[in-house]
Amino acid sequence: MFGAPRHGPRALDIDLLLLGELELRTERLTLPHPEVTQRRFVLVPLLELDHDLALPDGTMLAHALARLGPGQRVERVGLLD
Repeated sequence: MFGAPRHGPRALDIDLLLLGELELRTERLTLPHPEVTQRRFVLVPLLELDHDLALPDGTMLAHALARLGPGQRVERVGLLD
């Protein structure tokens, strides 16, 4: 649904954060996502999947999470098997 307002209704909204070691910058897509290291709600679940996850430039996401100050609370809802 091209041309829809940035935060308006749309059919599907997917935020692509990382794709292995790929670094990409186009008019429509930047990988890794430029704000991945500033968002606790992104880092916490990513690090649950892989605690040693790093950006292509070597930035460890666990270190990025440790550098974030207070202000964003992340709470697990429901049970994980």
